[in-house]
Amino acid sequence: MVTSSLSLKRWIAVTLTLALLLGGIVLGLAVVEIGLRIAGIEHKTFYTFDQHRGWAGRPYASGWVRDEGEAYVQYNSEGFHDREHSQVKPQNTLRIALLGDSFTEARQVPQAQAIAAAIERELKNCPTLADRDVEVMNFGVNGYGTDQELITLREKVWNYSPDLVLLNFYPGNDVINNSRTLSEKMVSNTAMDNSALMKPYFVNQEGDWVVDDSFVNMDIYRSQKSWWHQAYLQVQDRLRILQLLKQVKYALPLPHRELLTGNREQGQDEPTQQGKQDAQLATKPATLSPFTDPEWQNFLKQTEWLIYNTATDPEWQEAWQLTEGLIHLIHNETIAKKANFAVVTLTTALQVNPDPTVRHHQEVSGVTDWFYPEKRITALGEREGFTTIDLGQSFQAYAEQNNVCLHGFDNTFRCDGHWNALGHQLAGEIVAKTLCQKGLIK
Repeated sequence: MVTSSLSLKRWIAVTLTLALLLGGIVLGLAVVEIGLRIAGIEHKTFYTFDQHRGWAGRPYASGWVRDEGEAYVQYNSEGFHDREHSQVKPQNTLRIALLGDSFTEARQVPQAQAIAAAIERELKNCPTLADRDVEVMNFGVNGYGTDQELITLREKVWNYSPDLVLLNFYPGNDVINNSRTLSEKMVSNTAMDNSALMKPYFVNQEGDWVVDDSFVNMDIYRSQKSWWHQAYLQVQDRLRILQLLKQVKYALPLPHRELLTGNREQGQDEPTQQGKQDAQLATKPATLSPFTDPEWQNFLKQTEWLIYNTATDPEWQEAWQLTEGLIHLIHNETIAKKANFAVVTLTTALQVNPDPTVRHHQEVSGVTDWFYPEKRITALGEREGFTTIDLGQSFQAYAEQNNVCLHGFDNTFRCDGHWNALGHQLAGEIVAKTLCQKGLIK
């Protein structure tokens, strides 16, 4: 009896201890959750898997974005950072579809300050429109290459019967994103994870560009497609603690995947000194600015900034040919739909930095022509017969004359990253003026 009584008391004591411990944890988490809400800290997930495009915006997703700029973003029923549009085009309306990546999606600024809204506003001053309304639709998605933009055109854009398709071409990474070879090189040499490869690519088969959608067999795609991952996203949408943990996970450096082990395949037990240096580079946080860190500058000089090198290597030449082939397909499909087509070449931060000495440093490091991508796209347009709108030289001149940054925000590195509100407005003005002058909106 005594033994049973003691066992019961111990069980009660242990149960009470565990209950108090659990209650303390729950209370502590509740306090943290409330604190995050009071502080306005949230990190919503705005993207989901897509079996055709790799990833896409989540329909009706909304929330604050403060990692670069500050804006409350809202996605429409199609998963685009835009207002709702009826598929049936309103009468007496000119409809323009914008294709592009994160610069077009423009999560860093409110919708009213983004390029789509700026073009729409500025075009209302075009005399050739007479009394027609203008409707600019934003089909931009973060991280997209020209290949995913082509698929977006086929799957989404044509449902809305646009009169004009504007392809926003970003030299900073569009060519890389279109090439599996260059994309895999970026993943293996930087802090990017394999999700960057979870996308379709186009390959040339007997003269035709066909889609390679083998990404659907990737483990990371399958996991994101699973019911439990979708259920977890729903919970994450409601709990700021989980959102914060997600951000912490992304901020941690990823272990290097290949450079440290690659030379062991050749029979070496230890990585070479160059391998150690490359591994240190690869584990730098992805949020580090490439314009303020010497090691990142050295790496990007050999990869991304080859876009400004006229003597590009065979891999880059192949990537350029693929990119031009994709633009050719978009142009031809637009003509077949009896719509107008134009390509807008966007700007990179270094290209339009208001301080010329910043560019001079890169020129010494190997950049040969700051407007090589624009010249190449312009030449393609002349061969194919479509209009090109070059923002680079106008942006560079404006930034230098007014000593202002067209890229970057107060909470990020100066003159670095995506366009700020001034950059979007200037882009909208230039594009609208050119469209009006070229007669593409009659």
